[in-house]
Amino acid sequence: MSPHGNGNLSVMTFQEFLLEGFEGGLQTQALLFALFLALYVVAILGNLTMIMVITLDARLHSPMYFFLKNLSFLDLCYSSVIAPKALVNFLSSSKVITFAGCATQFFFFSMLVTTEGFLLAVMAYDRFMAICSPLRYPISMCPSVCACLVLGCYCGGSFNSIVQTPLTFTLPFCGSNHIDHFHCDVPPLLKLACADTMTNELVMFGLSGLIIMGTTLVVLVSYGYITVTILRMSSGEGRHKLFSTCGSHMTAVSLFYGTLFVMYAQPGAVESMEQGKVVSVFYTLVIPMLNPLVYSLRNKDVKDALWRLGQKHTAK
Repeated sequence: MSPHGNGNLSVMTFQEFLLEGFEGGLQTQALLFALFLALYVVAILGNLTMIMVITLDARLHSPMYFFLKNLSFLDLCYSSVIAPKALVNFLSSSKVITFAGCATQFFFFSMLVTTEGFLLAVMAYDRFMAICSPLRYPISMCPSVCACLVLGCYCGGSFNSIVQTPLTFTLPFCGSNHIDHFHCDVPPLLKLACADTMTNELVMFGLSGLIIMGTTLVVLVSYGYITVTILRMSSGEGRHKLFSTCGSHMTAVSLFYGTLFVMYAQPGAVESMEQGKVVSVFYTLVIPMLNPLVYSLRNKDVKDALWRLGQKHTAK
């Protein structure tokens, strides 16, 4: 790192950061390594399985499963942005990450997580159209529309990341280069800045709050109409199937938005680093691990597709 003067304040241009991760001795680090590895392996296998099943089973070639496949892809990607480096650091005495590496990790993580937030809202809208307007559904959610919606999700995620990344990494950092976290994120980085971070905090809370509240509103309105429509159905079996399908999505939405709100959309988020680490574990590894389980265990179509693929494999 190279110092340069800024009044009475010595500002450092860091070439690298140290990710402090979690406190504890070798035994604690080994236990954390085992926990992170187990979560990551299950997340990888579960999401790869979902992608494979939806791709290979023609009965799942519908808008709902197209979006679900993209959700699995996002879970696979953003957990892989964080977990490998964290696993290496648990067993290493050197927990160094370069400045460029830190910025790159944050850029992709921010983009992928924000994209998933938008995609969950799109999935709620898809269920709304399928249940409340079934006659218009094949036209309203044709393949080209679905592709455009997914592309829009990625554009929204990219916009958030393009705003947040340079705003954070152009800050002057001084004193310590130790990041009190297991990955590069805005709240711990703001603590290292030796300039006024009010603008950064307002942008983070503003953008995060706008995205979370906007997408949550889409989900709530969609499921409000869906609930009314389902309750009007005369078929008990049909109601059960729809509630089961929608319940899977609502579980995923509640877990995802709830943890992101705790981390980014409340002013106390920047102050509570220890809480932030635990919450970060939840949305970087636990949710990507749970999503395939939630959608496979609570979705009869996915379970049937898994059974059919298993039968084909056994027959060979």
